[in-house]
Amino acid sequence: MIDAVSETGSTNADLLQRLREGERIAEGYWLIADRQTAGKGRQGRAWSDGYGNFMGSTVVHRNESDPAAPSLALLAGIALHEAIAGFAPDPARLSLKWPNDVLLGRAKLAGILLEGQGSSVIVGIGVNLALAPDLPDRETTALGDFGPKPDRDEFAARLAEIFRTELDRWRTYGIGPLIARWLKAGHPAGTQMSVHDGNSARVTGAFAGLADDGSLILRLADGSTRAIHAGDIILD
Repeated sequence: MIDAVSETGSTNADLLQRLREGERIAEGYWLIADRQTAGKGRQGRAWSDGYGNFMGSTVVHRNESDPAAPSLALLAGIALHEAIAGFAPDPARLSLKWPNDVLLGRAKLAGILLEGQGSSVIVGIGVNLALAPDLPDRETTALGDFGPKPDRDEFAARLAEIFRTELDRWRTYGIGPLIARWLKAGHPAGTQMSVHDGNSARVTGAFAGLADDGSLILRLADGSTRAIHAGDIILD
């Protein structure tokens, strides 16, 4: 159920539009593109397409019994981390950065963007398989920087399979086991970081784990903790 197109504006935007028009897109379906002309990341950032990279989106139709929608970011992160590990030259250097990035060392290798439409959530994923975009505010890298670039279609098939498995686990066991697995792959406790909330406000502290709902717990200099439900994380 992987549909590849040579070029589009944004795979996320395409699926959102199809949902708005009443199409029932089956779970397990992925739309991937060779090139995107209007790709974006969190907080509206432009995202360079990079021919040979993975750019794709899938849809999750939430049921009333499902865990909270924001936990899908953790699910997608776990699935993406596992998929990349099968192609990375040194999987031990991979880590998850809350809420939706995969790092190789300290450099961004992949990102996730969730967008809602009614009870459905579009999960968009971009992975630097061949080359990395030059971003002004953060270091980036690609698997192709360390050897032959992975085959895009082979990677897509692996990611789709792993994502389906993780979605079943999410629905069966809830968010608790997901958080435990994320913490093993994420930044260690005590990691210093700054959080920007999108409104120029900045809070600095140390990573102190995840709350039961998947929000980030930040330990401030005075010893108190603050739950971060959304924001842009910069590792110090």
